[in-house]
Amino acid sequence: MSLKEKIVKLASSYLNEIVEFRNYFHTFPELSFEEYQTAAFISSVLDRYQISYQREIAKTGIVGLLRFRNPDSKTVALRADMDALPLNEENDVDYRSKNQGIMHACGHDAHMACLLGAANILSNLKNDLEGTIKLIFQPSEESYPGGAKMMIKEGVLENPTPVSIFGQHVLPELESGKVGIRSGKYMASTDEIYITVKGKGGHAATPHLVTDPILISSHIIVALQQVVSRIAKPDTPSVLSFGKIDANGRNNIIPEKVKLHGTFRTFDENWRNIAHQKIKDIALNIAKGMGASCNVDIKKGYPYVFNDLKLADSFRKYAIEYLGENNLVELDLAMTAEDFSYYSQKLPACFYRLGVRNEEKGVTSALHTSTFNIDEKSLETGMGLMAWIAAKELINR
Repeated sequence: MSLKEKIVKLASSYLNEIVEFRNYFHTFPELSFEEYQTAAFISSVLDRYQISYQREIAKTGIVGLLRFRNPDSKTVALRADMDALPLNEENDVDYRSKNQGIMHACGHDAHMACLLGAANILSNLKNDLEGTIKLIFQPSEESYPGGAKMMIKEGVLENPTPVSIFGQHVLPELESGKVGIRSGKYMASTDEIYITVKGKGGHAATPHLVTDPILISSHIIVALQQVVSRIAKPDTPSVLSFGKIDANGRNNIIPEKVKLHGTFRTFDENWRNIAHQKIKDIALNIAKGMGASCNVDIKKGYPYVFNDLKLADSFRKYAIEYLGENNLVELDLAMTAEDFSYYSQKLPACFYRLGVRNEEKGVTSALHTSTFNIDEKSLETGMGLMAWIAAKELINR
């Protein structure tokens, strides 16, 4: 039996167990850096699989090691994120979240289940492989500064150091059974913008006696659109959006201050820094010119995700070998962000997408929505492919 046939057979035989794992994670979701029950469950599974591991990295993170023949010859890393989102679930399923206001609406439950499944598959291939597989269960992808940065700081990419790292993320726009990849720049950097405009409040019927921070904030939001539409180079993808305005006035009360919350995303570090300064200059000057004061706080978040060109090509070959050419999709640039980007700054990295959509089953909801779900069959694809690419990397390196 070939290596591929072994992996395909094992993935099929483990599907029911991995579905149970995913359902457990989905039922008991935990927020960033609070994944204690999640970590305990992962540890219990690794114990059962007799895979050595280290706990409490970056608070709740876990790193397992699968050692094959000549374990010091080379190491490949596989990463799954662990945290859920602060969202009330609306799915009517047996495994609906039991933690009020928390939901695995970004598929991290599937990511962990697939990595456990891949670990189990790989642990059965010790006579076929040489080297080491590092299993990274990472906390807090959803909340800055992100678990990846902390895990790297605590040595997750050392002892042993991987020659490459792969991350898998579900994509509900992609049909179950398919995977997607993009070489080079793939997902955007992300920064949080907090602007506070301070004026003089008062009665809405006496506007001549106030310095209206709502009006001034409106001018600032409109003017800041030129950062992308007029200052950015047309060939540099950028997004500047404001999603929250806190005024705390009412229909006849003009407040003292207004708080604006936004995000800036792009793919160029030099332009990123220039844009930050432009945002500050425009906001401060408009506020001053209209008689108010303004504070701009920009929290620099994740860098952009870069898929190593050579590693992405290798992934394409592996995916076609395992799934067939018709099940590999080329992806567009994504303005969403991922702290997997920190790994991609340190070593050759590949971040690919796993299709989980199934229209016949009504599984079509987008990520970060209260009705997000996956086609459970995609877990078989996910764990099998993850095991296959890890095995192929060890063989080809």
